[in-house]
Order: sequence, then structure tokens, then C-alpha cells
Amino acid sequence: MRFLIQRVNQAEVRVDGKAVGAIGKGLLVFIGVCESDDKQLADKYLKKLLGLRIFEDDNGKTNLSLSDVKGELLLISQFTLYANCKKGNRPGFSDAGNPRMAEELYEYIIAKAKEHVGNVQQGIFGADMKVSLENDGPFTIMLDEHIL
Repeated sequence: MRFLIQRVNQAEVRVDGKAVGAIGKGLLVFIGVCESDDKQLADKYLKKLLGLRIFEDDNGKTNLSLSDVKGELLLISQFTLYANCKKGNRPGFSDAGNPRMAEELYEYIIAKAKEHVGNVQQGIFGADMKVSLENDGPFTIMLDEHIL
């Protein structure tokens, strides 16, 4: 599993020209799933995501979590986080989880996030999405198997 996390002032996802999800201050999270991932691992990633202290306090220190700032979440599925570029110039995606399993885990993560965060928005799994954002910082973190 991989979470690419961006601290944002605002973010929006559009499908076929229509906004399907938008947030203000919070986190835009691109989620990649591989074949060996499961709900237990998803729970671990979500706990880490929600506990990250990456928002600034009154002293300018990154000391506050998403809940501390009453932030919002925009969750986007992105199998390309598992792009393999070792051979040649065309990425391969065979390391990404099969779509049925990946969508199930993506929906599970969304449901669990909604138990903890007031405003959770999402993209549409498998859709051609257009994501726009105003990155705050910029501040971007990758959570993957090497970090957890």
C-alpha cells in the first residue's frame, strides 16, 4: 500500500467536467494498492495518516494533526503509484492490485476515514479524474512499506 499525502489549502477532483469531491484545508491523499494488501494494513496506514502532525501550530512548528486543525480529507485511488520503471521508458503496472480487490480496499479506507474525519471526499475508482489543488508548503509525504 502507498499513500501519497499532500497538505493542501484546497483540492478538487472532477470527472467528465463535474466536481465529484472538494475540500478546503486538509489532506489530499492518493492511494495505491498492491496485491498483498489487506484491511489490517489499511487500518495501520489510516492510523498513521490521521496521526501525522504536519500542520503548523501557533509557533510555526509542524506539530498539529488533521483533527487538531479540523481538516478535511480528499481520497483518490491511483494505481500508478505502483509504476515500475526499472526496464525501458514505459512504466509497467503489474505490481498494482487487481481492480476488484483494490476498489474494495479503497472503499474500506473511505468508510473508516469517515468514522474519524468530519468531511471526507473521494474520487471515483477507475475514472479519468482531473485533480486540482493548492499545495500548502509544499508539504508532501509518501507512506509506503519502507516507512511503516
